[in-house]
Amino acid sequence: MPQLRTVLTLLLVLLARPAIAQDPAKPLTRIAFGSCADQDKPVPIFDTIAAAKPELLLLIGDNIYADLDKSRKVTPEVIKEKYDILEKLPAFQKLKATCPILATWDDHDLGKNDGGTDFALKAESQKLFLDFFGAAADDPRRQQEGVYTARIIGPPGKRVQVILLDTRYHRSALKKAPYDTVNRIAGYLPNTDDDATVLGAEQWKWLEAQLKQPAEVRVIASSIQVIADEHPFEKWANMPKERERLYALIRETKANGVVFLSGDRHLAEVSLDTKSVGYPLYDITSSGLNQGAKKWRAPEKSSHRVASMPYGDNFGMVLIDWSGDDPRLTLQVRDEDGDVTCGVKVHLSTLKSSGVFVEQPKLPAGILSPAEAAKKPGEKVTVQFTVASTGGTTNLYLNSDKDFRSKANFAVVLPAKGRPETWAKATGDTFKDKSIKVTGTVKLNRDNPQIEVTEEGQLEIVEK
Repeated sequence: MPQLRTVLTLLLVLLARPAIAQDPAKPLTRIAFGSCADQDKPVPIFDTIAAAKPELLLLIGDNIYADLDKSRKVTPEVIKEKYDILEKLPAFQKLKATCPILATWDDHDLGKNDGGTDFALKAESQKLFLDFFGAAADDPRRQQEGVYTARIIGPPGKRVQVILLDTRYHRSALKKAPYDTVNRIAGYLPNTDDDATVLGAEQWKWLEAQLKQPAEVRVIASSIQVIADEHPFEKWANMPKERERLYALIRETKANGVVFLSGDRHLAEVSLDTKSVGYPLYDITSSGLNQGAKKWRAPEKSSHRVASMPYGDNFGMVLIDWSGDDPRLTLQVRDEDGDVTCGVKVHLSTLKSSGVFVEQPKLPAGILSPAEAAKKPGEKVTVQFTVASTGGTTNLYLNSDKDFRSKANFAVVLPAKGRPETWAKATGDTFKDKSIKVTGTVKLNRDNPQIEVTEEGQLEIVEK
């Protein structure tokens, strides 16, 4: 009997590990990803993913649902039971034999709907997560708080950095919105507390170090959406200072080639932000390995959306064509038949900042950064930034970016006529490298955001 128990133990260990190891020297060209799989329901899309022949699969959250049975309290035993059910699915075994798997978690595999740092069993849940995905005894995740991890795959010139964030272990409490009687939901409001966090201090330090490593493509998996910010559910915009910190870190580390992958929403879409990091920033949301809405529904409101699949089970694909002088990324959403339902193509040269960002000041409450103000055309705001460059022959332009052509640039305009008396004789040197604060209505000039200064008191230098 002891020998039989030993054999069974070894078998379970082998089953818990990916059957195929990733070759770090081979360029990645096919990455599949997805989220939200209820282990108690069929998951036929696993077979579809295997048929797509990915070289790497990223499971980015709600890989199991540990908390759906309201008649049972979530315990470590219940969480393990749900992993055991997933493990025994033939389609999942086939998928594990097809390609390596890297994973992070979301609220339901943590063990609490919309849960965060307040979940009492988070340490036990982390251990079960790492056990299931075959993390070695010396894996850094065994010693840290949180399941975040990263890999760089491919030779110099063709390196793909895969970063999987943990948006649960350290995430601060969400701020509840009043109950919406029309839509029958109680969503969330922005939490602007200075100490509110998504990643926690140690993970922020780790992420900065990761973004400073050389790579041509950086795929960052976040279990919740990064860019979409108009829906009332979980998203990075629930903690706007944290999202701005994320964007600032990408800018300051000069991390080019970033693409976000996200899940959680039980829908699929491609979101785009052209203002925040100096180059087009895409967020590909794939959610609903078997949890997508089964009937037609209209897309929800989102000014960032460029493509969508608002209903149906789905998974995502990132295809990288390394041939030629300018590699191309194809970012896709596919349905359970394997058909492409939406996506975009973008050359790697597009995912590079054309400007040199200067460090911006920490802002008081109610004062917006250039990136935040740029998203409020037609609204009266107060924005503050360090003037990185100036220009203009008749009008004087004060720019937040070194390159005034940059998509991330925000301009304050002092017109030749109608300029306030205080600044009648001002030149570029008056403002260069100084922090300014301006209040006014954001206007778009050929899609470039700006505020025109025509009244006394609109503009002030706050740091000399």
